[in-house]
Amino acid sequence: MIGDLGPMADHRPLILDETATDDAQILVQLRKWPWVRILDLRDVLRAELDKVRTPPPDLGGPETDRWVFYPWRRTLVGLPGEKTYRAIRLDRNQNKLTRAEQQRCAGLAVGVIGQSVGHAVAYALAQEGSCGLLRLADFDEIELSNLNRIPAGIFDIGVNKSIVTARRVAELDPYLPVEVYTAGVGEDTVDEFMRGLSIVVEECDSLDIKFAVRESARRHRIPLLMDTSDRGLLDVERYDLEPDRPPFHGLLGATVGADLRGLSTKDKAPHVMRILDPKELSARMAASLVEIDETVTTWPQLGGDVQLGAAIVAAAVRRIGLGQKLSSGRTRFDLERGLDELAEPEPACEQVRDEYPDYEGDGLPRGGSAIEQMLECAQRAPSGGNTQPWFLRVEGDQLRIDLARTRSSGLDIGYRASAVSIGAALHNARAAAAAHDMLGDHEFIEGDATALTAVLHLGNSTDPGLARAYPDTLTRETNRRLGTGAPLAADVLPALAAVAAEADAMVHAVTEPDDLATAAALLAESDRIRHLTPRLHQELFGELRWPGEDPRTGIDIRSMELAADEQAKIRIGVRSDVMDRLREWQGGAALGEYTRDRVLSSSAVLAVTFPRKSGSSAVELADYARGGAAVQRVWVEAQRLGLAVQPVSPLFLYARHPDELEGISPDFADTLTSLQGRFLDLLGVPGHEIMALVLRLSYAAAATVRSRRLPVPGAGNHS
Repeated sequence: MIGDLGPMADHRPLILDETATDDAQILVQLRKWPWVRILDLRDVLRAELDKVRTPPPDLGGPETDRWVFYPWRRTLVGLPGEKTYRAIRLDRNQNKLTRAEQQRCAGLAVGVIGQSVGHAVAYALAQEGSCGLLRLADFDEIELSNLNRIPAGIFDIGVNKSIVTARRVAELDPYLPVEVYTAGVGEDTVDEFMRGLSIVVEECDSLDIKFAVRESARRHRIPLLMDTSDRGLLDVERYDLEPDRPPFHGLLGATVGADLRGLSTKDKAPHVMRILDPKELSARMAASLVEIDETVTTWPQLGGDVQLGAAIVAAAVRRIGLGQKLSSGRTRFDLERGLDELAEPEPACEQVRDEYPDYEGDGLPRGGSAIEQMLECAQRAPSGGNTQPWFLRVEGDQLRIDLARTRSSGLDIGYRASAVSIGAALHNARAAAAAHDMLGDHEFIEGDATALTAVLHLGNSTDPGLARAYPDTLTRETNRRLGTGAPLAADVLPALAAVAAEADAMVHAVTEPDDLATAAALLAESDRIRHLTPRLHQELFGELRWPGEDPRTGIDIRSMELAADEQAKIRIGVRSDVMDRLREWQGGAALGEYTRDRVLSSSAVLAVTFPRKSGSSAVELADYARGGAAVQRVWVEAQRLGLAVQPVSPLFLYARHPDELEGISPDFADTLTSLQGRFLDLLGVPGHEIMALVLRLSYAAAATVRSRRLPVPGAGNHS
């Protein structure tokens, strides 16, 4: 029976389709033979397919299943079809290799000459799915002394080395085509071997054949790779790009293949040394070369070094296959040197500690003049990333708050976020002035010099409501702790709407679990885009203040209230190279988990809005500043009612036109436009209203720390 299976039965499995008549007859015969073991893995593997997160489309169903007969194993195996089999087997490659990259590599035909080191190389390529065809050559048979580096067994002794490699690959992936040259390659067959290859890996021992392979690779314009398993030496010869490149990088000078034919080991040595460079050999390899034909038969090799070489060559094959940079030349991956350079790792994911510079106080005013207390209260206003985008000054009987353009960011479209902060700072200053009976009129001035200035004219009046709010204004804080998810008390939203109305503003909130889940998804997607947009990512992590850094600007990392797993994630999130990959893969859903989880634990998501001026399409910075004053009123009132408050404003918050979204995140402008529309619809914000800020409200434990502030010039030393 086995003899009827054709000339490849010694190294290729027979793949049978039970629905094809001829194959069905063969299956009937195989199942009758008592020495044929039958192993049906189809159900097991389809159950494994169910665990694959994103299987590729069009895998097909049971009609693609095949029976695979391994003659040398005398085993018949039931497997899913090729696409399904590979989808399962290569799933753990993602995203070291994306699916598109995997498909591109599957177009490679790789030849491997020499099946000692070459066995490990061929198997590594098959494991990774980094080729669509393997062509193997070796004239030699397995000996016991080969098993120190070839992953074969005693049952393989006496079997041709290329056959052993082909069998092992077939048991890994029966669908991968493998061709064998059991006579090896010679000068008369090397061109036939090269025909149709994408890459050739040369790992043979004969110097004349090494030379012939290079001359053929040059004729066929095929890149050549060679690993020498001493100190991880890799040679790359890009004959596809440099067809006139001399063999062995020109290290053999005018030597030609005929000069190398039939040399004894001793006669080969000078040529080998010119190729390998004696001063670069490991001491053990160099000393062993002295002992050849004395105490050792040939140069030594270790299995681990061979496996390392296979990994190096596989990486080089991927680079060529994917069109990535790989120049001709030589490099080493020296394990011994790496082990000599062992060092203690720096702790990277430890818990956030309280190791911060010692700044006095907790940020609350400690006496001083009434003017100083007004300035310090204004300085306590909220701002995106705690940038404090203002300059505070007193001129005569005016307290002036100038917008600081230099403290803007990518999210601060048209300085609108800064204007909201200016409005909040003015509200704080007015509350302090009212408490000191120094309240006067206020105004907003827009101009080229500062874009926006809020002016509080100091007088001798008060406002009982503002004066009562003064202490609460000083203790207003951001609380990023997870909430309990408890429903809002019945009086909360009416109370917040009332204080917003005092500033001619409105609130729109969602409180139902389904609506909160929708809001969480929209805000999480906005956060994902923020991470994946290079400028915004840089600014996001530039805001964070780590132990040892000055926390008087930016966001104290302790105030993020990170769980242990979130602390680990943020160490990954800070890396721009990781974000580049996630953007390339259109991935990164987990980047929004921090916001999503907090919104899901909330009692409400609330937008503070202000009306567009009647009959006007323009919205001035002064309008945003008035909205900022309303935000501060709502925030203080929510906190007074026992709620934890955190701004969760999305990227699109201050975009008035789609082209402005194009400006902050060109790659995601369309997505942000869609998110903006869906978010406004969810909260029920009508077209004539503008959002000033979005807050999440929850019942939660007290915040770990309060944000610090820069000292105010002329307002004492307390921050």
